Amino acid sequence: MNQTYLLEWLDLLVTFTLNPSKTDVNEITTVQSKAIIEKTIEQTSFIQSEFKIKVFSLNKEKQIKIIVGNYHSSLIIFLDSVIERSHNVAFERFDLKQVINTLISCFDELLSFIETRFSDYLSLDLRVPATYLVVSKKKLKQKIDKLKNSSTSAINNLKVTTILFDSLYSFVNSKRNEKVTFRQVLYRKQLIKELELLKVMQNEDRANSAVDEILIYMNFNSRTFINYFTKCVADKINCCENAAGKMENLLFYFKEFNQIHSKDGVILNPHHQDLKTVLSDWFKHEMMYLEKKLHFSVVPLQSMDKKQNQTSVIGTTNDKVLCKLSTDQTALLLRASDELKILIAKSMNHVFKTIVPFLSTPNKVDLSYDSMRSKSYVAEERDKKIVIETLERMIKQIKEY
Repeated sequence: MNQTYLLEWLDLLVTFTLNPSKTDVNEITTVQSKAIIEKTIEQTSFIQSEFKIKVFSLNKEKQIKIIVGNYHSSLIIFLDSVIERSHNVAFERFDLKQVINTLISCFDELLSFIETRFSDYLSLDLRVPATYLVVSKKKLKQKIDKLKNSSTSAINNLKVTTILFDSLYSFVNSKRNEKVTFRQVLYRKQLIKELELLKVMQNEDRANSAVDEILIYMNFNSRTFINYFTKCVADKINCCENAAGKMENLLFYFKEFNQIHSKDGVILNPHHQDLKTVLSDWFKHEMMYLEKKLHFSVVPLQSMDKKQNQTSVIGTTNDKVLCKLSTDQTALLLRASDELKILIAKSMNHVFKTIVPFLSTPNKVDLSYDSMRSKSYVAEERDKKIVIETLERMIKQIKEY
């Protein structure tokens, strides 16, 4: 294993060269200060490059965890020392003050590099040292201010903007001496980075805005955001007057929501449920409610006549095709057939409406196409497994033809 100590030059600089108790810092010339600044910037890039090589040359996770932890702890100690020195009268000279500021930026950049690239090897639930927290909050606030000033064109939803910035400013402006962990600081850094990278390509056909997608991706499980998101969806659904139209819209928004990826291992409030879990449960409960509403609604006389005519066309129970899969499993097959364009119709609703009346299952003779379609969006793992096994048996059978 490569034993090279990458922080050697910075260690010597902080411990001896810029230590008033060991060196007369007033003897450092302006030219030397400039050279120190240039060397510090050069070392910042060099250390990042070499550190990646050092880590990737290791095979054992335990070794990686030790080396990442050691470098992270050392950088925090150096940062604390430099911040403490910044209050010393010896560093009031302009060029030396620039040296101190450059070192603070250097250590902050190196810490962010380790926390972003190698967070899996850090003990993120440890308390952040006070000086490091002050520097982190100051840097975060600068980025939040910049983001807010440029958000007029990038984030055009005033409500979600307010929720987002209220949460971020609440964290950086908090003066309470509560425990703040590395995980909490890292989460804000990652969230801000995602927002900085945001390139808004608003498409009115999309159910979720770009900012909503980032907040879902980052597991922004704020109760305020959950209330905002569910109200937005509910408002869009309630535009439809009848329950069938509401169900159609709800299924569409649930499909859009399920297609949004979520980042592993990140969460705004670790003590609350994951955002995706909470919102998925809300969608499912809304679908169950609408399904019951559809089932128990009174059928008008005209509709009854239509239904009787349809029954006479379809014929008796004996005319129906018995499908040995359950309702949920059949629903999965029909949904997949529609989405893969094996069955082509003007909509998925049309596929179910056309086919389901001619089917029966071992447990049910008369199937509701609305109910079956809604169940295709909330499939259980057991049903998915049975459908896959059935398809595999069909493949095997076809191969024998």
